[in-house]
Amino acid sequence: MKLLVTVSETAEADDEFEIDGLSIDDRYLTFDLNEWDNYAIEEAVQVSESNDDVEVVTVTVGPERTEETIRQGLAKGADRAIRVWDDDLADVGLLDSGTKARLIAAVAQEEEPDLILSGVQSGDMAFAATGVALAADLGYEWAAVVNELDLDAENGVAHVHRELEGGVVELTDVELPAVLTIQTGINEPRYASLRGIRQAQTKPLDVTTPDELGVTLGESALSLTSLAEPETESDVEFFEGGADDTAGKLATLLRDKGVDA
Repeated sequence: MKLLVTVSETAEADDEFEIDGLSIDDRYLTFDLNEWDNYAIEEAVQVSESNDDVEVVTVTVGPERTEETIRQGLAKGADRAIRVWDDDLADVGLLDSGTKARLIAAVAQEEEPDLILSGVQSGDMAFAATGVALAADLGYEWAAVVNELDLDAENGVAHVHRELEGGVVELTDVELPAVLTIQTGINEPRYASLRGIRQAQTKPLDVTTPDELGVTLGESALSLTSLAEPETESDVEFFEGGADDTAGKLATLLRDKGVDA
């Protein structure tokens, strides 16, 4: 059995940063494994630990810089990784979910996985569309926002719980092959052990291009036209001093605002 896990790298800006045109300088960015994908990796590794003869493969669309992030997945238990990139992708600017899904679908057609796990969304872009678009491209069954998975590998069925609006949970069966988008909280992602980190350095990490996958890149459906830091719309008042000095000031402020015991 083979599981394919989509892995993306996300960027988080420092509290203080500068915008240069349509981007934030890398000096102010911290790159890390996408939170939702971390849960997807853990779920795949748990499946491999609970079943015999299971291979976990990760796939990432990203530049060479992302290999450090990809190695995190390998250190947590994935068996090998695939990275897709070329100069044309580097020039795209804003990679839309449809293009990303087509690239991952091409990898999936070569790998022929029984199950694909994808994070519900990425922490920086939050489109929450790649997993479902991927299922459509492949013609696979799918379930989104999965917060519990019971895989019946022998019968080729995934029993899943889906988180819906209003706190409603849907229980459904999905026939394999399938794509599941994984919600945070489905498990407790492990920390990579020192042994796992060392092993990750020798695990296969193959690099391929859209051309090698037979994917022709068209014009992106999305473009970034402006980037700006949102203005603060609320006022904050600080009271300095100890409790005895500030309690009266706070009580006065609350009364002035109409808050009264």
